[in-house]
Amino acid sequence: MIKEKEIMDFLHQRVFDPVLNSPKASRNIKAGVNLTIARMNQRNVEGMVKYFWSAIVGTEHSVTFADLMKEQGFDRFEEVLEDFRKRFNDDWLANK
Repeated sequence: MIKEKEIMDFLHQRVFDPVLNSPKASRNIKAGVNLTIARMNQRNVEGMVKYFWSAIVGTEHSVTFADLMKEQGFDRFEEVLEDFRKRFNDDWLANK
């Protein structure tokens, strides 16, 4: 659970909390972020990493949601992907 918390702390700081704490974020954005948090929390560490990369690749819905976040001025997974890739890599996953 330590690695899962590390991922979630990173995403809360960089993506989730700026949206959730912003009075200018729309209800749709906040609902989408809360849904993403819930889905991430249902996964183990490997599943969290896979979910992150699946969201980057995107479905029609996730691409539309990411565009909405960008329009409202919020960082998305796309803006943090380089830091995520460097920090939560295969070596990090293997070092349990």
